Amino acid sequence: MAKLYVEPFSGISGNMFMGALFDLGASFPKVKAELEKLDIGQYKLIYEKVEKCGIKATHFDAQLSGEGTVTFAENLESHEQHEIHAHHTDEEHEHHHHHDEHDHAHEHHHEHDHEHEHEHEHEHEHEHEHEHEHSHHHEHRNLADILKIINGSGLSETIKEKASQVFTELGKAEAKVHGKALDEIHFHEVGAVDTIIDIVGCLLALEDLHVKTIYVGRMQTGRGFVRCAHGLMPVPAPATTELLKTLPNYQGEIDKELVTPTGAALMFALAQPTLNKPADFTTTAIGYGAGTWDLAIPNVVRVYIDNTQPELINEEDLLVAECNLDDVTGEVCGYTVEKLMAQGALDAWYTPIYMKKCRPAYKLSVLYQRSMQEIFEKIIFTETSTLGLRFHSVDRTVLTRHFYTVKLPQGEVKVKAGYYKGVLVNLAPEYEECVLLAKKANTTLQEIMILATEEGRKIATRKL
Repeated sequence: MAKLYVEPFSGISGNMFMGALFDLGASFPKVKAELEKLDIGQYKLIYEKVEKCGIKATHFDAQLSGEGTVTFAENLESHEQHEIHAHHTDEEHEHHHHHDEHDHAHEHHHEHDHEHEHEHEHEHEHEHEHEHEHSHHHEHRNLADILKIINGSGLSETIKEKASQVFTELGKAEAKVHGKALDEIHFHEVGAVDTIIDIVGCLLALEDLHVKTIYVGRMQTGRGFVRCAHGLMPVPAPATTELLKTLPNYQGEIDKELVTPTGAALMFALAQPTLNKPADFTTTAIGYGAGTWDLAIPNVVRVYIDNTQPELINEEDLLVAECNLDDVTGEVCGYTVEKLMAQGALDAWYTPIYMKKCRPAYKLSVLYQRSMQEIFEKIIFTETSTLGLRFHSVDRTVLTRHFYTVKLPQGEVKVKAGYYKGVLVNLAPEYEECVLLAKKANTTLQEIMILATEEGRKIATRKL
């Protein structure tokens, strides 16, 4: 499992954070495929390389139609095409992406007028009024509607739970500042879809990078005022301020809204606050996620990842829990294993067995740290029919492990490398990413896996 340190020196929004995670190597095809499981209407994903004050960064956003049949598209067929499509100016981004990333999340959570602007930017007033007129043709959705979309999708239970948690925190903040009950807070249809894509997409990208722990440093929020339905609002916006109350932040000198409610909600729900990068954090890669502002400073969020694993650690305080199940299906066992792994199990599996009177059954097993016993007991007792669990202590030794992203003609794939005393002894490409590329390129899975292994070996042998 990896650790992440987020450095929001130029603020943070949902799409900026997502861009940074893609820049670190999260699989765009994989996240794209998972987002298709959401029934949220027509939209188009933007995924490209841009430059901000000399820093090359990844920009992610979603263009929303709000009408028509459910379709899915993106403006890039593969990561290699980034440079071809990176010619848009910031002004074009502001026009085609509805609005700047700094305010797109905030406008979604007000109940009537969902467009706002900085007081001194009068040249955009006509455009914002036009969007305001158009926006009222769409319906509003409350928190229950959004949670229904998320929980009714084909996403994993872990992603559903985390997305519901982030959205609920966002709703609580809006409810508190407006003095309303949680079920009275409404999200504009287009804004809700945009925010769902940002929140769910970030969670999927974090999962793809195997991130378990997130730290966030001091956030520059920006200063000044923005205009919305309730009049002029101070920066940071009230809901953002509510979410930032336990997180380190400062206004800075930029007259813009740099931290959006979506960005703040993601950090509030997922990250541990810290003033500096933790002392035991070993940076293995750095990513940049771009916004659309042209500022005196780079309009990017910077993220660091630490996916190092202690070499040849002998882990002693581990348990294996087991139970025999003769009245559940393989699907139930598979779902339980998925949930155990998502909650931090070191491993989980089930084995076909025969019980008394030759009854076919499964033995469910899970390996975990002793301190997490209560968590896994609850999952097994609530998800299966067992009436009891057996436990025994185990020791294990693990190799140093690193994840690398390799570029193939068909796209990108991550490979996992295992080292024994600094020597590469194991290399395996990520299966699901290879499957997606094989389908996309209309080639065999074996060809993709062989190519990924060959390219991965070149990188892995060069790194250590």
